[in-house]
Amino acid sequence: MTRILVADDHPLFREALSGALTPYFEGADIAEADSLDSALAVLASDDIDLILLDLNMPGGEYFNGLISVKEAYPMIPVAVISAAESVEVVAQVMSLGAQGFIPKSTPTKDIAEAIVSIRSGNNWLPQGMQEELEKVDDDLKLLLQRFRELTPKQIQVLSFLRAGLMNKQIAHEMNVTEATIKAHISAILRKLEINTRTQAVLLMDKLQVS
Repeated sequence: MTRILVADDHPLFREALSGALTPYFEGADIAEADSLDSALAVLASDDIDLILLDLNMPGGEYFNGLISVKEAYPMIPVAVISAAESVEVVAQVMSLGAQGFIPKSTPTKDIAEAIVSIRSGNNWLPQGMQEELEKVDDDLKLLLQRFRELTPKQIQVLSFLRAGLMNKQIAHEMNVTEATIKAHISAILRKLEINTRTQAVLLMDKLQVS
């Protein structure tokens, strides 16, 4: 029996996708999650064969959901399903270990075909996207390589930096000391090979993370 986890914070989308996929996977068990925490809870309690993961559900922003899921469950294939379809986002998703990228506008029949393909050990991208990825410039490729070295906590700090929060505010949001946040920022700047917080925010903008 196929077990699929649909992780998305929009209940109508989860219900619609779950219902639409059912005819294609007879007897499938389709679980749902509305946040990174609830997705991880499902993964801890059930044997999931494939994850359909939204990029921007609570706790999963700035690729943190994908990174956290792949870090905790590296053997479970993940297909990101998102409304953000830029080549920069797709390049980052695939570089972080996703087996597929499915735009939310994709017809259900094609989503079902993508699931079958990914479960068979293949990667899946929209038609023409692979050619676009091959045109990604060297600077972006280098940025993606550096970004992969960041931990989920460091990416969370980056998201707060991009939102304009100061160290003290970030420490409060993450329930840690200000010294811990300073250490995270130092590590982020070192891994990304930059010197300032502003440069870090500009790099996030370059990745077009919504």
